[in-house]
Amino acid sequence: MGAKLNGTRFELAREDPAFPEALRTIPYPPKRLYGIGDVESLAPGLAVIGARRATPYGLGCARRFSRIAAEKGVVIVSGGARGCDSEAHRAALEAGGRTVVFLGGGCDELYPAEHRGLFQRIVDAGGAVVSEHPWDMRPRPNMFRTRNRLIAGLAHAVLIVEAGLPSGTFSTADEALEAGRDVLVVPGAITSEYSRGSNRLLLQGATPIVDDESFEEALFRSCGMLKWADTGRRPHDGVGDDPVLQAVLAQPSSLDELLRVAVGCFGETDARARLMERLVQAEARGLIARQPDGRWAPVGDQPRRV
Repeated sequence: MGAKLNGTRFELAREDPAFPEALRTIPYPPKRLYGIGDVESLAPGLAVIGARRATPYGLGCARRFSRIAAEKGVVIVSGGARGCDSEAHRAALEAGGRTVVFLGGGCDELYPAEHRGLFQRIVDAGGAVVSEHPWDMRPRPNMFRTRNRLIAGLAHAVLIVEAGLPSGTFSTADEALEAGRDVLVVPGAITSEYSRGSNRLLLQGATPIVDDESFEEALFRSCGMLKWADTGRRPHDGVGDDPVLQAVLAQPSSLDELLRVAVGCFGETDARARLMERLVQAEARGLIARQPDGRWAPVGDQPRRV
């Protein structure tokens, strides 16, 4: 056993008020959580997972999207493994965000052991290293499979940045779907064995993440009102003073069409952030909905067939 992590230790029974609500409702919720760090970091966030033997493409996507999410106040959740997991944790730290590691074994049996320095940085930065197993429980292969439900459970959405076939990543995707979480996937080249699993998940209906904009839209829809673009603004409650909502109510509109409206009203700097705020709020109020053809329309309107 290597050196233990420094930091505040906590144990949370399921009935404890500080126990994460998101983990109470998943299939087979843990009876107890053992952790080191800030218990308040155990908030619903974005799970970022991918291949351990990752390509530069997979590592780059893990860094890119974890950084974007962390900058917007989203907690990054992953498993601390080699490859994409550890890149996601590092990117969150570099962005000044918080991140949570769920281990397969106990928190005093760190795996992989060479990531002790990374795990300590996570704790020091206000995140946490957590397990459902007692402190000195050594990890066994089956324990990594069962901990995946915790990674998926403590997330609004799960982002898969790279996965081959076969892949343990599929178990986390399955856990996410069973817990009612969104599954987001970065597509890869059809000629790459490292992307066969990712592309298969897309074929099965996962949400494709093809660029920063599609990621930000999916993140906003999954995670709700966060530090979007650091504007500090919140959507207006009214309808009459909302040009975006007025445009949708007038006729079904694509995101690009609405972005042009937003640019005209708010300027290019704030346009996308203000647009996404209004769309999400109006959807939550039941005023508008995303149609199968991708356009936004008043609730009850169906896309026109041509």
